[in-house]
Amino acid sequence: MNDMDILVKILKALAEPSRLRLLVLCNQGEFSVSELVYILGQSQPRVSRHLKILCDAGLLQKIREGSWMLYRITSETEAAAIAQKILNSLPKNDPVVARDHIRLSSVQAERNKSAADYFRFSAAQWDQIRRLHVEENNVEQVVDSIFKEDSVSKFLDVGTGTGRMLELAGTHAEKVVGIDLSREMLAVARVNIEKTGLKNYSIRQGDMYRLKFPDDEYDVVCIHQVLHFANEPSRAIAESARVLRPGGRLIIVDFLAHKMLELREIFHHSRLGFSDGEFVHWFQRNGLKFTPPTHLPGCQLTIGIWVGIKQFKQ
Repeated sequence: MNDMDILVKILKALAEPSRLRLLVLCNQGEFSVSELVYILGQSQPRVSRHLKILCDAGLLQKIREGSWMLYRITSETEAAAIAQKILNSLPKNDPVVARDHIRLSSVQAERNKSAADYFRFSAAQWDQIRRLHVEENNVEQVVDSIFKEDSVSKFLDVGTGTGRMLELAGTHAEKVVGIDLSREMLAVARVNIEKTGLKNYSIRQGDMYRLKFPDDEYDVVCIHQVLHFANEPSRAIAESARVLRPGGRLIIVDFLAHKMLELREIFHHSRLGFSDGEFVHWFQRNGLKFTPPTHLPGCQLTIGIWVGIKQFKQ
């Protein structure tokens, strides 16, 4: 299909008011069919048909999360560039779009409530653990300095949780991607990121043992306070190393080895921290150069920050 054919297909797809409204909405974030049905006030089959036409034209992309399907505007394609030009040309005070945004606000408010409820449920446990180690700001300052060491095009956060690492990386990288197995945590991350106004993010449901990305895809991969839950941390590191480009960096933030058995019994930690020697072994086995680690002592737990640099193949 040549450029003219692509343009004609895009213009045909947008030559309908409801589809133009959907494009405006999906430029604000990621939404399910039921949310878009509520905002547009149309039937589910009709909205689904419009979404299919927009996807076929390359204007929207589908993201599967378990049994859920989310829709967002595409990026990094010819269609995306054309879509942004069209969006920029739309009148800012259109009454239909204004009504859509009022309903969009109620959808976002409901998301905020659900995310806050889940976060409040988990926060008590997190606060107990936080009291045992150094302030998170100290950790973030070290991680942020690592981001500044080199230009970052693509960043991947494995086990993104609340999305905080995406917020940090979003000011340095051209594109930031977060994955997590928990749909509840993805909802928390999505709410947090949308509040920042970042547009260069993507949040997906995914398994750290089976990353759905090609080899050599990312400049930086981060595993922040996740590895102690892993039954097979070496597998998680191997997968993260696989998707790193040569010269890219793997950042791991976790606990240094400790003897607090209650973290295993109460909070289901699979590992009681890690030693520097373990990372030396795992990094070398996966073609990563081990660099001097950072240790941040806290009350009873010490945070370790380990960075491995992927070596170029000989």
